[in-house]
Amino acid sequence: MAKTNPFEFLQQVRAEASKVTWPTRKETMITTGMVFVMVIVACLFFFVADSVIQFAIRALLG
Repeated sequence: MAKTNPFEFLQQVRAEASKVTWPTRKETMITTGMVFVMVIVACLFFFVADSVIQFAIRALLG
C-alpha cells in the first residue's frame, strides 16, 4: 500500500467527509427519542423479569 503525504491524506479525508449524508435535526431528535423509549422499555422488562425470578427463588427456598 502506497504511503501518502499528510496533505494528500487530509484532502482524501475531506473528500470522504463530503460524501457523508448527515441527518437533519428532526431525524436526530426522533432517533434520540426512540432510544430513550427503548431504554425505558428495556428497564421495565428487566425489572419485571428480575421480580419474577426473585419471587420464584424465594418460593422455592423460603
